[in-house]
Amino acid sequence: MAVTEIAPDIYQIVTYVPEADLQFNQFLVKDDEPLLFHTGMNALFPLVQEAVASLIDPATLRWISFSHFEADECGSLNQWLQLAPNAQAACSTLGAMVSVNDFAIRPARGLEHGEVLSTGKYRFRFLRTPHVPHCWEAGMLFEETNGTLLCSDLFHQGGIVEPLTTSDVIERARKTLVDYQAGPLANYMPYTKNTDGILQSLAELKPRTIAPMHGSAYIGDGERAIRDFAVMMREVLG
Repeated sequence: MAVTEIAPDIYQIVTYVPEADLQFNQFLVKDDEPLLFHTGMNALFPLVQEAVASLIDPATLRWISFSHFEADECGSLNQWLQLAPNAQAACSTLGAMVSVNDFAIRPARGLEHGEVLSTGKYRFRFLRTPHVPHCWEAGMLFEETNGTLLCSDLFHQGGIVEPLTTSDVIERARKTLVDYQAGPLANYMPYTKNTDGILQSLAELKPRTIAPMHGSAYIGDGERAIRDFAVMMREVLG
């Protein structure tokens, strides 16, 4: 378990799961209305709770957000909702309608494309990204003040890597994608007629920090990194 501040008041919580040879990242935003992006699976809840407790009182969480309905994104959602009485899930309106409101013990806040979720000092703009990285209800959060993109499975890197890097992560992501294409997880990241357009729109945000679910967060020229990632995806999957 490692906790690293990757941008002002945004903390990355990293747990390595050797059975999957994969790091799982959650992101805690310390603000007036604390936000947790990704919950992790049920089995990770005690570890993630301990990490969150090192930063804030977990009972004060206000928002629990995620890209899409999947175990590593929101598997322990209900445990967090039980722990934090004022917390509410925040996800795409579609995700709330088709999955989350049936699963969660309290209704979620459904977010429309471009809608802003304010935590106090910080503004998180919701970006609807169908099938990017995967799932029709997928979306991402972009913190507008410091330019942090919480991008879920984009830039997915396998193995044990450093929490934060300024080095190019494209080749790591390429290796992971190629390896997955050769095994049972093939096509976990679909390539559709809309994929490149969505990636180009993300690049136009010019993020300064890219924060993926798996692997190192990247600090640097986020626009160039996303455009390079788009080329790589097209080469591997297109």
